[in-house]
Amino acid sequence: MSKYKVVIGLEMHCELKSNSKVFSSARNSYNSLPNDNVRPIDMAFPGTLPVVNKKCVKDALKMSMVLNCTIPQYMYFDRKNYYYPDLPKGYQITQMESPVGINGKIDIECNGQIVPVTIHDIHLEEDAASLDHYFGTSCIDYNRAGVPLLELVTEPCLSSADEAVAFLETMRSIYQFCDVSEGDTKKGQIRCDVNVSIMDEDAKEFGTRVEIKNVNSFGGVHDAIIYEIERQSKLKDEGRYDEVIQETRRWDEETAQTIHMRSKVDAIDYKYFVDPNIPKYKITKEWLEEIKKEIPMLPLECKQKYINEYGLSDYDAGVIIKEKAYVDYYEECLSLNINPKVACNWLTTQILGEINHQEISLNDFYIKPRLLKQLIDALDAKTISSKQAKEIFFKAASEQKEPKSYIKEGMTQISDEKELTKIVEAIMERSENQIAQYKNGKTNLFDYFVGQVMKETKGKANPVITKELINKYLN
Repeated sequence: MSKYKVVIGLEMHCELKSNSKVFSSARNSYNSLPNDNVRPIDMAFPGTLPVVNKKCVKDALKMSMVLNCTIPQYMYFDRKNYYYPDLPKGYQITQMESPVGINGKIDIECNGQIVPVTIHDIHLEEDAASLDHYFGTSCIDYNRAGVPLLELVTEPCLSSADEAVAFLETMRSIYQFCDVSEGDTKKGQIRCDVNVSIMDEDAKEFGTRVEIKNVNSFGGVHDAIIYEIERQSKLKDEGRYDEVIQETRRWDEETAQTIHMRSKVDAIDYKYFVDPNIPKYKITKEWLEEIKKEIPMLPLECKQKYINEYGLSDYDAGVIIKEKAYVDYYEECLSLNINPKVACNWLTTQILGEINHQEISLNDFYIKPRLLKQLIDALDAKTISSKQAKEIFFKAASEQKEPKSYIKEGMTQISDEKELTKIVEAIMERSENQIAQYKNGKTNLFDYFVGQVMKETKGKANPVITKELINKYLN
């Protein structure tokens, strides 16, 4: 832990979900085939003009409301002028003078504490193309050029790597809950620039800010911040803090360190000006009211509901709200009248464990809530034991068959007390030595007797009734 005060600001980029790109009619979908989702405007062909995607503007306004931002009266776009190989026009269409939201605030949860995060602005822009680097050459893939991108800029208000990751995870969940983005880091849909500085606890001014560019995983953000805090702290301890310069660095996952890319000055002159090809238009109160009605219950609200109404633990509720797909699955279980705690136990243990094992998403998992209900109903009716339920669950998931088909095939639990009594008595009659040892204080042999019954019945004996009968016999 650093002995210095740590100051962190984030710039989070998230690709929005829409049928077409933000200013182009090209498909907005993940595509592994290079240069397939492309129209002439994406490659800056002469004579092409941008057309604003209304859904993208709507989703940007929705997120601005969620973040409690001040929304401008008029919407317009600016040109950010700079040259880079992945920017075919030589400028990026973005928002500078009038972002879709400014001066926002949102609460996040980190290590059991509520942390307020202040938002500088959130703005809608187009993404750049992507560069694929090979030995001796680089290729440009224009699929990403023009993809709608929300850039969210926080104030320098975070104080640890944990808080930074908690904020990013919260925002990803919110994007998913509001159905504006898949928020899939594996597809590069979320990227982050991290600004880190350190200062003495009683200092009045921030230390020298170092930017870490385009970190594309939350684990990478956490590790990059930790590394940068240690690097800057070491230089400060050694009296070499003047070597901490304002610069842009990159996170190298292989060496687990940040590496210098280029020096950075306070204000780069991008020569912003209003894009003349996109008319300014008014954001009406009526439209904002319509958008506001579409905002669903957000992650923290869901968590409080699950804890207060369904009695879930803080940890379990936190696991469920991590992903929108988890919440949807859990809510469907509740709609089928599955006990809230039982549904939670299955979801957070067997189900999430199995999808991680299969390396699939929950949406692709075979055991949907209606099939899970077959299993839980049989368990509640004592038709099967908890051990059998788990066996059936894994078989059904693997072989993609309904759980009830295994129950019909004879995997039923023996709960008839008379039948079990005969089995217990037969085992006890041939276990005189073990009974004598048990009565002489070797009480752990109780599990031996239970095991013998299970062996005799091939695991079908009702464990609760079995234990009652053995206890009755021995005592």
